[in-house]
Amino acid sequence: MRVTQSMYYSNVFSTSNSRLNQQLFDVNRQIASGQKIQYASDDIRTFAETMRLDNELSTIAQVKKSAASGYEVANQTDVTLNEFTDSMNRMRTLLIQAANDTNDDTSRNAIAIELKGIAENLTSLANTSINGQFLFSGSSTNIKPIAEDGSYQGNDVALCKFLGSNNQQKYNITGAELFLGEEKQVKRAITSNVVNNNLLANYSALQINQEDSEPLSGSSTIRNLMGDTDNTVDPANKHFFYLRGTQHDGTAFKEKITMKDADKIDDLLTKIGTAYGNTGNVKVVNVTLTSTGQIVIEDKLSGSSKLDFSLVGATDFSGANPSAADVSNIDLLDGGETDFTASFASPGLFLVEFTKSGLTSSAGGGVTGDVAASTEGLIYDRAEFSKLGSVLSSGVPQIVRGDNSFAVGGTKLSEVADLSQGTTGTLDGTNLKFVGEDINGNNYNAVINLNSAGSTFTLDTNFDGTQDTTYNLYNMDIPRVNTDADKVTYQQIMDVMNMVVTNTLPANSSGTEAEYDIAILNSQALGNTFLNKDGKISFKDINSPITKATMSIYDANSNDFSVGADASVMSFNANNALTIRDPKTDFFKTINEIIQAVESHSNTPDSNSIEKRNVGIQNAIAMMDDLQDHTFRTQSVIGAQSNNLNNSLERAGILEISIMSLRSSVIDTDLAESSLRLSQLTLNYEAMLSIVGRVSKLSLVNYL
Repeated sequence: MRVTQSMYYSNVFSTSNSRLNQQLFDVNRQIASGQKIQYASDDIRTFAETMRLDNELSTIAQVKKSAASGYEVANQTDVTLNEFTDSMNRMRTLLIQAANDTNDDTSRNAIAIELKGIAENLTSLANTSINGQFLFSGSSTNIKPIAEDGSYQGNDVALCKFLGSNNQQKYNITGAELFLGEEKQVKRAITSNVVNNNLLANYSALQINQEDSEPLSGSSTIRNLMGDTDNTVDPANKHFFYLRGTQHDGTAFKEKITMKDADKIDDLLTKIGTAYGNTGNVKVVNVTLTSTGQIVIEDKLSGSSKLDFSLVGATDFSGANPSAADVSNIDLLDGGETDFTASFASPGLFLVEFTKSGLTSSAGGGVTGDVAASTEGLIYDRAEFSKLGSVLSSGVPQIVRGDNSFAVGGTKLSEVADLSQGTTGTLDGTNLKFVGEDINGNNYNAVINLNSAGSTFTLDTNFDGTQDTTYNLYNMDIPRVNTDADKVTYQQIMDVMNMVVTNTLPANSSGTEAEYDIAILNSQALGNTFLNKDGKISFKDINSPITKATMSIYDANSNDFSVGADASVMSFNANNALTIRDPKTDFFKTINEIIQAVESHSNTPDSNSIEKRNVGIQNAIAMMDDLQDHTFRTQSVIGAQSNNLNNSLERAGILEISIMSLRSSVIDTDLAESSLRLSQLTLNYEAMLSIVGRVSKLSLVNYL
């Protein structure tokens, strides 16, 4: 076959030239762009690996941005809490100064003014915002967390930042944690608030022993505590103490304690401890007496907010041997004397109180069968709700027995009530009396009857002592029927209270569920009965700035101290002991109580102060210690969160560099290698052209 120029060009020059030109183009493009490929078709494996690494870089950039913004909030929260602790340290210093008895009232007033200034600063810090978002409002970052009255307006929702697949980091502290948080390791402590002195100290004619002229202590006699009207030590049981309270687990109790003249106060404290569950070998509470005669009860077990206490003493009954019925019916003690001077002059029934709250009883107002007690200690949980303008408020928080949380509208009464009382294990048969005056100033007398076969509420419309009108307490099931006692919720009870106090009742006593619902809706146009965030029931008169309404709700057998009588299944408001330590925190309420203690000018609780329930400066210091501990623990949480976010930011930066290096090795051009490759291809191309040129010059002679 003859070799032609065409065959030579096609087989040698054209093919080699195209291939080398393409290779030269590719290597020049890599050098110019700095990348090995431009399109997926250039190298599928390299393209896929590059896209994967680009996605990782994009994710890391998002993580860095997220962590940085979260760190900014967490760090600012940490800085704010530092200012919190500084202010609280100053407050504690002032409290210690105020506790010094060398300070007169003027000095303590000046300290109280500075404390108020610090409290205002704490409120300002609590309302700190960054970039227009409040730090302590939970997810409601556009809502100022602390209102003017110190109540918390935010929520308890945590804010989290995305830090990778299935990896989120919380970066905020909610006000619910900081201002209303719970410290499970704290042990509740409560105290009476009446200053009790040795009642015989000023009466030499009554003094028998040296201790009769000494201040009260545990070794003092009951006669010293309760007083007496003669100078003879009577061996008979003549002193009666009516004790009511709640144990650590929420079990309610009441007990009548009898004592003799010569018995010691320590003996009384021991019997009180026994009522709370103390035994010879095991103590569940500590019961002590302060130097000013207050009784302090400290829970030995932590994490419960249920411990409660009330006590009133009675002595020198008229008549040599009062009957058991007389000393068991606490209402019959209402005629007793609480002024020992008068009692000394006119021997007779004498009462000693240990707790005073400034509360009165709603038992009057035409309600047959209840006596309006003039002595606060006698009314205990029959006390009226306190009134402030248009709002009535209870004082006993409704606490779920199972987890120590506050009750809400949907909480069942059976989850809070002491089911060991009444019919064991159930609310069946429990009657809650609801008495007072409605928003128009008219008396009402209602009873909420909890029954397993269907609960009702009744009214004594003519106040003759007989409940003559009955209404069903409907549930929301289908079909709707009277609610089982153990399924009745707080919302249902509050609906009944709202209907009664606004005098907006169902059209017919035997009416339908529709009439029941209409009555509830109509009552809500006049008033609102609700549970506060601290688990206390309140009522607001919607149409009046100063309501005429009063209310009191309590167990029907509240004041029966006869043998075998059950304690109250539930308490809603009470003339009870003051709280000085508790697992639950209410930051700004506690701050106000601390300031009130200084304004009272008293180191210990004193019901004779303007604010009867002031805790005293010494207890205020202990309360401040608890607040500081709680704040420190909360700050340690945000500190850990801040560190985690900072570490995530640093790790993301390192990982970003590593991935960028890996991506570079996959996609970026090695300039030295490409330059060498370019030189090699150029030499090859030049050699090919030289060979082609030589071949093109060959003549026929060369072939021969």
